[in-house]
Amino acid sequence: MCENEDVAHLRLDRYRNVYVRKRTLDLKIGNSALHLRVQQHMCIQGKALPIFQNFDVLREDIMSTPAMEGVRPAEQKLLDSIVKGSVEELKSLVQDPDVRTDFVDDTGMTPLMHAAFRGREEICELLLAHGADVNADTHQNKYSALMFGALSGNTEVTRILLNAGAKRDVENSVGRNAAQMAGFVGQHQCVSVINNFFPKEELLYFTKIHGLEKEPKLPMELFPSLLKLVNTAALHPVKLSFYLQEHVGLLEEYKKIVKVLEMLCEKGMKAKDTNDVIAMKTHYLATLIRNVGKIYAEKKEVETWIKCLVKGRESDGFAEYQEKFLRQVLREFPYAESELLQQMVRSLANVQIGDSPTAVCTLSQGLNGQRFQEDDCCDTCGEPKAAKKCSACKMVNYCNLRCQKLHWSTHKKFCKKLAEQYKLQEIRRQQEEEKQKEQAAKENMKKAEQSQEQSESIQNESQGKVPHEGEGDSNSTEHTELMNES
Repeated sequence: MCENEDVAHLRLDRYRNVYVRKRTLDLKIGNSALHLRVQQHMCIQGKALPIFQNFDVLREDIMSTPAMEGVRPAEQKLLDSIVKGSVEELKSLVQDPDVRTDFVDDTGMTPLMHAAFRGREEICELLLAHGADVNADTHQNKYSALMFGALSGNTEVTRILLNAGAKRDVENSVGRNAAQMAGFVGQHQCVSVINNFFPKEELLYFTKIHGLEKEPKLPMELFPSLLKLVNTAALHPVKLSFYLQEHVGLLEEYKKIVKVLEMLCEKGMKAKDTNDVIAMKTHYLATLIRNVGKIYAEKKEVETWIKCLVKGRESDGFAEYQEKFLRQVLREFPYAESELLQQMVRSLANVQIGDSPTAVCTLSQGLNGQRFQEDDCCDTCGEPKAAKKCSACKMVNYCNLRCQKLHWSTHKKFCKKLAEQYKLQEIRRQQEEEKQKEQAAKENMKKAEQSQEQSESIQNESQGKVPHEGEGDSNSTEHTELMNES
């Protein structure tokens, strides 16, 4: 067992003899504040491990080839092919009548759960096409396939499972759903996908003629692009405008699209189970599409609108127009009683334009759920993990060349100054590294000296008591007198 057995809330989470300690933490997901017990430390084979730093250890343990008892040989081969990621081999195995689609291993995991946890997109689709149960509850701790997909960090797998009908509100044996489990291990992109998921059935309703209508409210050819837009976790207005630019059909019929989104907003707020998140998101999308649609109807292009969103003010380069637009979106939300709206308004009430938090940050956190601030987002469209930087100043991030070109008209005024700041930061960083190296060298030297002293002390003790000062001379004199007497 683990050390410090008096620690409260020790429980056994049977993933290959894994013990978990827990502590309480307030975590905000969507617009609901939940008081949860968060897995803080794991002890694998007696060794304590912080969960956020050592999730890969647990992941590697689970992802090893599972022990299978009571399953058929062909089914064992199917599991092996999932572990290897061999799609072609799997295609032939699922045709074998001796293979059950939803057989379980010794922990109750189905093949779909294994594929989801490994992030195998094509394999998940293949298993679902052959009748795999996306909501199977056979796991010993009631983990669902969606939970395993969310834990994998693969957003596409998470989306595939949701589109197949995976239930978001199912809880495991310790009362946590898929979004909460993903949040615990830092998979915030998967949390966003789950929180923003909108079932296609609810949007398909508008593609059919009802009552005395002469035509459906939503043309069927626009259904796929609108469904993808409603389900997107990206909420930055520039990123959304890029999407509209690629799907001009939504802009050509923007009045119909806006009407559908407004009806979804009303439904979200007036339903028995109020959904502030969907209501606020559809209102935001409706406002954005209305503005872009009017510009497109007049100029037949969207680039002018995008440049307005990106353009920074003269003093500091802050995207002032974008901030004002998003704050106007919140002011125009028609349901003042919404707790989510009130929360966002409180966050921005005393914040000057240009200060933190920004409106896009507040909106994203409100709709996607609480998440850690990311420092590597694209400065143009907000895309996380932007891999490129300005080659001159190295202080701003971009996801591609297009975003860099759009931002250059603003950034060029401040690039030289930022480059100087970067040099100063590098100098400070190098100085700090030198100090840390010196400190580490001193500590190592001190430890070496202490170790040497301990070794000498142990050696002296093993040879007998060390004579005190003066004792050696006295003993020598006595020895000489005895020798003389003899």
